[in-house]
Amino acid sequence: MVSFVVSSPSLRPDMTLIDTGTGPPLVLIPGIQGRWEYVRPAVNALAASFRTLTFPLCGERGSIGSIDPARGLDPYVQQITAALDRAGIDQAVICGISFGGLPAIRFASQYPERTSALILASVPGTSWQLRPRHRFYARAPWLFGPLFLAESPFRLRRELRSAFPDAGARWRFLRWQIGTLARAPLSPTRMAHRAAVMTAARLRDDCARITAPTLIVTGERELDRVVSVDVTREYLQLIAGSRHTTLSKTGHLGSITRPEAFAELVREFAGAARRDQTASACPGSSRATA
Repeated sequence: MVSFVVSSPSLRPDMTLIDTGTGPPLVLIPGIQGRWEYVRPAVNALAASFRTLTFPLCGERGSIGSIDPARGLDPYVQQITAALDRAGIDQAVICGISFGGLPAIRFASQYPERTSALILASVPGTSWQLRPRHRFYARAPWLFGPLFLAESPFRLRRELRSAFPDAGARWRFLRWQIGTLARAPLSPTRMAHRAAVMTAARLRDDCARITAPTLIVTGERELDRVVSVDVTREYLQLIAGSRHTTLSKTGHLGSITRPEAFAELVREFAGAARRDQTASACPGSSRATA
């Protein structure tokens, strides 16, 4: 089990920054839930190879800044910058999961010198829109939020059976999810605000400015019932030189249902990106090796 610490005595007392593991630095941006606790398995797995930073998103307890739909993704980008600054890190792998991929894209566009590689895991593409039913829920999130949560196990049932063929393992995962929900309650209102930001995000120009090596990670097409794999793959056309890989036996939740396999994909891609950057910086050495 990886231990977690709040890094740097210079942090504001009310700000939570998880700083764990050793190795090349990596910032992990959680999904629409806004709480890093829901990606804890990915944090654990990544910390075996990376110095991993993560944090609660704007508006959550322990975060900096508040949700401001008028400012879109900018407050989340500021969080990434603050995390790097306060950890004393100049450059890192930037990894966004689902909603977290949108601020990751904006950050990589605005701060190319601070982005060594970009990982986008099951991130909604530019054509993504809320389903009509979920748009209706978002009008009164506190009223319909419980209904959204209640339908989630049915929407994710096939994916969970694929990731956890053993019923006991499946039950342990669900028990962990229930425990996380009790320890880190979700806010339907804040999730609805993030969904609005996600719907309004216009990232084509940002994608065109990205220069960092970029990996698009999805689950299997028939297993992701949250964000269509084809919608996530739109980034292959928008980010020059980006690559795609499929995390097998998963859908949308691969970073937490198969965290070690997810971390291995990230480790291999980030390692290759570092080697390519080193070779580009030392072309004479590269020719000698060849």
